[in-house]
Amino acid sequence: MKIEIRGTTRLAGLMGWPIKHTRSPRLHNFWLSLYGIDGAYLPLAVEPAKLETALRALPALGFAGSNVTVPHKEAALRIVDRVQPVARRVGAVNTVTVAADGTLEGRNTDAYGFLAALQDGAPNWVAERPAVILGAGGSARAAIVALLDAGVREIRVANRTRERAEALGELSSAVHAVAWSERSGALDGAGLLVNTTTLGMDGQPPLDIDLSILPKDAVVNDIVYSPLETALLAVARARGNVAVDGLGMLLHQARPAFFAFFGVDPQVTSALRDHVLADMKG
Repeated sequence: MKIEIRGTTRLAGLMGWPIKHTRSPRLHNFWLSLYGIDGAYLPLAVEPAKLETALRALPALGFAGSNVTVPHKEAALRIVDRVQPVARRVGAVNTVTVAADGTLEGRNTDAYGFLAALQDGAPNWVAERPAVILGAGGSARAAIVALLDAGVREIRVANRTRERAEALGELSSAVHAVAWSERSGALDGAGLLVNTTTLGMDGQPPLDIDLSILPKDAVVNDIVYSPLETALLAVARARGNVAVDGLGMLLHQARPAFFAFFGVDPQVTSALRDHVLADMKG
């Protein structure tokens, strides 16, 4: 896929440090080509100390905006001129748009992406039953905000540092911390299990959890997508649970950002998924 950049080309990108492993340019540029948009989406390697300078330069450089990824999401929240409510609740910004007057607005599309991927991969998941979240970082916060807005009335959070899990109680009285040692027991009666930790990711230690008391009709979601089929998902599928991999969240969280940058609401299709997967396998 060849992208031509001209004087009329609408620009957006992704700021991160490091940035070389990102799949976002491949994803957004697929949509730009598909919809015939004169645009380009660029990887932007920005050191943490230079983030504010880089974000403030977006209007002068003619950018429609930029996504931000690790380690910039919390810092971007403090830099932008306005913050949308969901981003404020999540406590992180992953999308920055440039207004007509040059001011910057911070948004968070991770919560949207998480829920859209869950609904796509498990359309019959039940919001009336408890959800169990493993981890207490930014992805966990996004998942919790999404689940609360979807009507989940009890969310059990297990994290290796219990204090971080307890801190998520600020989001709602429906959020309860569980000791990491009790993570398997927390699955009793749950309708959804979500792993937001890096455990089970390529190069990381495995996730140790016993699924034996998890109901067979519960959904298991691992936001890790490298590998795409984690050990957690393999065990879940083997016992009959519906399993949702992490690639869907990556694809769906990009939709509202693409619309904000380029004015077209793109679709997540099997062709897009295959296009991104081809790069991962390569």
